This record gives sequence, C-alpha cells and structure tokens, in this order.
Amino acid sequence: MTVQSCHTSIEGHNVHYWEGGSGFPILMLHGVGPGTSIMGNFEPVLTPLTNRYHVFASDLIGFGQSDRKMHQPYFDVDLWVRQGLALLELMPDGPCGVAGHSMGGALALKIAAASDRITHVLTSSTVGTSYPITSALDKFWCLPQTRDELCEIMSDMVADPSKVTDQMIQDRWDLLMQDGYSDYFYKMFQPPRQTYLDAGRVTDSEFDILNHREVNIAMIHGDADKPCPHDLTTARLSLSLPNARVLLIEDCGHNLPRENADAYLSTATNLFG
Repeated sequence: MTVQSCHTSIEGHNVHYWEGGSGFPILMLHGVGPGTSIMGNFEPVLTPLTNRYHVFASDLIGFGQSDRKMHQPYFDVDLWVRQGLALLELMPDGPCGVAGHSMGGALALKIAAASDRITHVLTSSTVGTSYPITSALDKFWCLPQTRDELCEIMSDMVADPSKVTDQMIQDRWDLLMQDGYSDYFYKMFQPPRQTYLDAGRVTDSEFDILNHREVNIAMIHGDADKPCPHDLTTARLSLSLPNARVLLIEDCGHNLPRENADAYLSTATNLFG
C-alpha cells in the first residue's frame, strides 16, 4: 500500500495529512520540534501500517505541510486536540484508534478522552506529565541557527547518533528554511519552555474518562530517551492508567518509530489487531 497526500480545512487552516490502506482506522499525530512533521517521526512505519490499517497521518497546524497558525499563541494544545477531533470526522464511521508520538502522545490521550469513538491508543516516547524540563528538550525547542547545530540537537533524540541520517537533517532544515518559518518557530517556543511541557499534561478528569471507558492503551518508550525520560513520563502516566500496557525498549532514544521500527510495528499490531 502507498499513502496519498491529502488536504482539508480546519478552523480556516489548510491541514495536510497522508491517507492510505484499509481496515481499522488509525489517526496518527507527531511531536513538536524544529522542522518536525508526520513523515519526520513516522516515515519507516507508515507504509507497513497501511498494509493492515486505514491510516490518517496528519501534520499538526504549524508543522510540515499544514498551514501555520494565524495568531499567537502558536503553541496551542487545545487547537491541536480540536484538529484531531476534526480529522476523526473524515475517518470511517465507528470505532477507531489514535497513535501519537512525544507531544502527539499527550494529544492522543486527550483526544481519546474527548471522543468515545476512540477505543485504542498507542503512545510512543510520550509526554503528558509535569516534570522539570530536561536540558535535551529545552535545547531541542530552541531554534537552530545552522544545519550543524540542528544535527547536534537531533543527536540527543537517539541512542545511536548514526540513526540520524543526512536525509532526516535535510528534510527538517528545508522546513525551517521556508519563508518566515524560523521566526514562527522562535515565537512558538519563546522561553520559558517549561510552559509548553506543562500545557500537554493529561488531567485527572481525562484519566477518569479513559479508565471509565476502559480504552485499550499501549505505551512504548525508549530507555535512553534524553528529552522525555520514561520514568518521568510514561511510567508516571501508567500509574493513572492501570490497564495500560507499557513496553520499555532497550538502547532506544526519543525517536522511537525510526530507531526501532520493528518494536513499534509489533506493539501497534498487538494493540490494533
């Protein structure tokens, strides 16, 4: 199967998403950072997933090929949740799943709490708790001034720096070099950056909804994740989600779907069927 590039309008923004495959429908959401996009996070697993599932993989507003937000604040968790809910309306009727990476994982849990159509949630390297921002995440949310600086920042995203390919760097750098984007990104992540991490916190009421509805949740995290350490994020979230299945991947950093695509796909198929 292959994915097709599609566009829709959400709250006046031209939103880009990839669609492909058939079967159980899954919405996929990426994390946030310099030049991030859905392909940047999920490219190695996207086509294999379409061999089993009907995939809708979207660039968040402000990232990838989606429009930038028209007015500040540009970092807008509530808008991204509404984006996810709007995309659900494009998906086939009935139950569906959502898979989110990093901040996308927190969005996935929030969207699942907001829509009873979501029966399955997969998070990878997720945030969603309040913890003192790590130096690796703070640095990642800074605007890199050069391609080499971007490469250095990206090396903290993986356990094995060789996993950061020249193509990955070039794709992100190309996005950052789009007209006006560097200024947009700088304004999105103006200090203090702790505020943005806290904005993604999953609330007690959202936990209550997810547990009451007995949503099927799988959480996968690398043990060498520097920006979002598993003991501060997934492990803490799982204490409030007693039915969630947690898998810790050895020798794996933050960019899990790229670093260990096999583990990601195995977890996805075990969860989604």
